[in-house]
Amino acid sequence: MNRWMKIAHSEATKGMLSNDGGPFGAVVVKDGKIIAQAHNEVLKKNDPTAHAEVNAIRKASKELGTFDLSGCELYTTCYPCPMCLGAIYWARIDALYYGATKEDAAHGGFDDQNFYEMIGGKESDLKLEQIDHKKNAQLFDEWLKKEDKKFY
Repeated sequence: MNRWMKIAHSEATKGMLSNDGGPFGAVVVKDGKIIAQAHNEVLKKNDPTAHAEVNAIRKASKELGTFDLSGCELYTTCYPCPMCLGAIYWARIDALYYGATKEDAAHGGFDDQNFYEMIGGKESDLKLEQIDHKKNAQLFDEWLKKEDKKFY
């Protein structure tokens, strides 16, 4: 087993056995060194965003003092859900190595596939309606005028 994936796997096992959350672990590596490692803590924190990948990204950002994790690699025990995949893109992580598949997660009772289908256009039970467009779109005009803004 890959040495970084072995650590992610250990994190997943630790979190699962302690009932912190599902069987997911992640490790952020930069220049051959572990920057952060984490497991799923959705149940422990009562936080639906406390997935292993998000937790590891948060820890790595804090450790490195930046939101830009360019130059980092992420090792995760399962193909990321859409939320985590979005966080990985936003963090600018260079490479993602994953173990189990979306199908494996579905076999384990996790409904990531439903979210991927909704993103792809499948209708869902979520009410989605645009309101107050003009006023909210003006925020971007204000953002562009802001002289001390920092793009990310």
